[in-house]
Amino acid sequence: MKKSSIFGLVVIAIAIAVIISVYSTSSTYGSFKDAKSTDTELHVVGHLNKQKQLYYDATKDANYFSFYMKDNKGEECKVIFTGSKPQDFERSEQIVLTGQMQGNEFHAKHILMKCPSKYKQDQVEVTEVKAKQANI
Repeated sequence: MKKSSIFGLVVIAIAIAVIISVYSTSSTYGSFKDAKSTDTELHVVGHLNKQKQLYYDATKDANYFSFYMKDNKGEECKVIFTGSKPQDFERSEQIVLTGQMQGNEFHAKHILMKCPSKYKQDQVEVTEVKAKQANI
């Protein structure tokens, strides 16, 4: 075989290996029920259960934060995050967790929050100011 043919085959083999490794390490979206039945890392989308208490005590352990979340299918689960509590966590509209189940608790590695839009409030304030100026 020619050197160029061997080089081409090696490049193709490396490209296939990279594609396989990227797809094998990517996690998928699911629910808490899906997380209970698998060992792989999942993204779980849901919202904070505000009726149950959040636990975060920075004086005892600044890297322990727990709360209860309901996924989009309505199943509730205790979530443990080994990190500090995100700012304005209680105001979040939607939460995306990345992690896996350990027993009856979901251990999150990452938390992504969708917070209420501050621009909606700004639009209301601007409208109120314009209405007041029109009355003057």
